[in-house]
Amino acid sequence: MPQSRTLFGRPLETSLVAVDRAISEFRSGRPVLLRSGATLALALSAELADGELVGRLESLAGGMAHLALSAARLRRLGAKNRAETGILAMPALDLARIEMLALKTDGKVDAPVAPACAIDESALELARLSLVLPAVLVVPVSAQAIVGEPLVEVEIAAVDGYRAAQAATLTIVGRAPVPLEGAPETEFVVFRGGEGLRDQVAIIVGSPDLASAVPVRLHSACLTGDLFGSLKCDCGDQLRETVQWMAENQGGILLYLDQEGRGNGISNKMRAYKLQSQGWDTYDADEVLGFDLDQRHFDFAATMLKQLGVSSVTALTNNPLKVGAIKAAGVEVAATQAVLGRPNVHNVRYLASKRDRAGHSIDMDALMARAAPKD
Repeated sequence: MPQSRTLFGRPLETSLVAVDRAISEFRSGRPVLLRSGATLALALSAELADGELVGRLESLAGGMAHLALSAARLRRLGAKNRAETGILAMPALDLARIEMLALKTDGKVDAPVAPACAIDESALELARLSLVLPAVLVVPVSAQAIVGEPLVEVEIAAVDGYRAAQAATLTIVGRAPVPLEGAPETEFVVFRGGEGLRDQVAIIVGSPDLASAVPVRLHSACLTGDLFGSLKCDCGDQLRETVQWMAENQGGILLYLDQEGRGNGISNKMRAYKLQSQGWDTYDADEVLGFDLDQRHFDFAATMLKQLGVSSVTALTNNPLKVGAIKAAGVEVAATQAVLGRPNVHNVRYLASKRDRAGHSIDMDALMARAAPKD
């Protein structure tokens, strides 16, 4: 493999750069070379595989290829109570079989499920980082077999440590006053790094007292709800009402985080919405796609707060996962406060599912009373 180069005396092939390039390749439907010591394997997104590429990989596979799948997807395929990722042997690379196991709602396990190895786990992590389905075709190869191939190579340790490394690189790259309707004293602070594929934003409303517990909301981006007012969720209501509440109550900070679709990405969110339109519960729909209840991480959000000088918060959230993540990252949670949206015929099942299946603190009676017509 090519030697590491330098640019102005610095290593060009750093671990972060290597994973960034691997994510770009993987999202483009090209195989990435994963390395674990002397062991090499090509990893290809199952959802982006096509007949021509699968045929080319067949010549390298020698009957040793396999499909790595998440525990959630395996459960949906019929591997009941499966708690770990697993692999299914692919002695022949059959595109129709790959699609059935990785993509079809009526797919079924058709072979024994074997334990995943470290490379398989990293391949699935690369898929999650790339915001594609967690289903990866893995082809063990030798260095001699791929000589001359223009492949991006990455160590699995770099993939596995990417999220933490990204959080450590968080940097403020811009800030400016942005008056909002109902909250004219507002500043936007843009961070580079963290989770997702874009920059992160802290919206500082008013002048919160940093010496006290600062009202803080961690808000994951929701294109459909925040921008277009979708009735399928309560995200847009929570966003706007939180900013308004902060403006009326001595200020606060809303972190707008690039974690669309509970961290699954907009394309997978639309896939889940399609399944929901066919009668699936929101979490069952995600499981069909191979995702667990919530793929988001919030440790980088705590890093953002620390850089803003916040050490204690009143968490404006219904989600215990967010509270636990903030505490685990070393920021005190002095109190929590529920954030109400507006129930309607399109989102009431979604709200009940968040309460019953993910432990969100949602008082449905209070929500319904809020939505009742006023005399």
